[in-house]
Amino acid sequence: MSMRDEYQTRAAEFQARARCESDGMTRLHFESLARDYMRLAELAAQVDVIYKPRKIDSSRKLARSARRP
Repeated sequence: MSMRDEYQTRAAEFQARARCESDGMTRLHFESLARDYMRLAELAAQVDVIYKPRKIDSSRKLARSARRP
């Protein structure tokens, strides 16, 4: 699971808790946490776009190591 997915899951959990909360101040805090986690999810998605680790082709890696004496 990516960090984006984890943050979105946490946001959904806080949104659900906010809906079930009867105390207004506590509900506002849960809603704020949900928004903050959604922002984190958006940032994590941007990081995934900017930084994509190169995938190493295992056959090429093996071929290189076989050539070394």
